Amino acid sequence: MSKQSKIQLAREFRKNPTKAEKIMWQAIRNRQFLYLKFRRQHLIEGYIIDFYCHELKLAIEIDGSIHLYEEQINKDIERQKIVERQGIKFFRVKSVEIEYDVINVLRELKYFIKKNIKN
Repeated sequence: MSKQSKIQLAREFRKNPTKAEKIMWQAIRNRQFLYLKFRRQHLIEGYIIDFYCHELKLAIEIDGSIHLYEEQINKDIERQKIVERQGIKFFRVKSVEIEYDVINVLRELKYFIKKNIKN
């Protein structure tokens, strides 16, 4: 798939977010979370990342039910390794966790940032 096709796909994903993506975006957009700027469906190394903070080099990936299948898990691992080579840290969260208790997810994200990212 060409870079232009992936950019178009990312735009489509932004137009049609999952329930968990909508909830998370409402919580982190416009510097509402720790005054950090996040981008939605951001392209890195040819992969579309759910949310990305350039300032911290932080990727947030929301794993829905498709991520329970072994084939998808293996793809996710490989993709994450490739992106991490750019010095980017990954915070993975299950979509049900966001839907159930986004406040707790934000708490966990804040802790992850404090523990794992030097800024």
